[in-house]
Amino acid sequence: MIRRNALAVFAATSALWFTGAQAQTREVNFGLIATESSANLRSAWQPLLDDMQKQTGLKINAFFATDYAGVIEAMRFNKVQVAWMGNKSAMEAVDRSGGEIFAKIVAKDGTEGYYGVMIVNKDSPIRTLDDVWRNHANLTLGFGDPNSTSGTAVPSFYAFGPAKLDPLKDFKRTLRASHETNLLAVVNKQVDVATNNTENLQRFEQTHPEQARQVREIWRSPLIASDPLVWRKDLDDGSKKQIRDFLLGYGRDAREKGILANIEYSGFRASSNAQLVPIRQIELARARAAAEADATLGAADKAKKLADIDAKLAELGKQVASAR
Repeated sequence: MIRRNALAVFAATSALWFTGAQAQTREVNFGLIATESSANLRSAWQPLLDDMQKQTGLKINAFFATDYAGVIEAMRFNKVQVAWMGNKSAMEAVDRSGGEIFAKIVAKDGTEGYYGVMIVNKDSPIRTLDDVWRNHANLTLGFGDPNSTSGTAVPSFYAFGPAKLDPLKDFKRTLRASHETNLLAVVNKQVDVATNNTENLQRFEQTHPEQARQVREIWRSPLIASDPLVWRKDLDDGSKKQIRDFLLGYGRDAREKGILANIEYSGFRASSNAQLVPIRQIELARARAAAEADATLGAADKAKKLADIDAKLAELGKQVASAR
């Protein structure tokens, strides 16, 4: 009887252990947006991902795609559970892929933001943003990924918006590419001007020091919130805690600081979807301008569309006010 009871307890305990093991994710795919070549990204990030695997006990697999949308869609279909993204791509992941921001990076200099920039070759006659506005019809533009914050959303609003320029239609030619590819295109004079950001310029100086000297900045955006880290909301709580605790505590000794410095970071801080509010405002402002200029919309439809956008902008304004 005692032996039978002991076996029953063992069976029940085993069943509970198995159920718990099934409930927790033991393998996590970590997505990396395509700001530069997969080889460069792997070289920079793999030491950190290896440490994450050792310290959390989770199996961490790096996931690369040829563009930002590849990581967003991979998260949507649960092929990626955690990802490093820009704000614009994070917004898409939050809205379409069940994503949620839980942390953000801190730059090497301790700042929690970066800047979008416009760059030219050092020999270019273009000196200012005004030069770009005046000569746009004769210029080839190196533009960012459609889901890039600094490569597309921010310059579209802050650099091209005031001049009412459509970067996809109003230049002599527009080529979309990664930040690294756009930098190399400027160096090799394959484009006249290109969008980029200060983080990638710093990375480029590290990976291509000679070529970096061929690049000159002509415009800089307002501060952009630093890149977020996003996980799927349905990732189990145990894995979330392990990953969050690892990242927020990473960078305390010289070795870890060196690994972070290679990615131009100094650490990670907690964050939330609230950091997307400025990007949402930019996107809505762009949508409003497009609706106002749309001659195919009837008066009633245009008024309704504008009212809907204004209501969303007002709600975002309330969120900003309440956060102060």
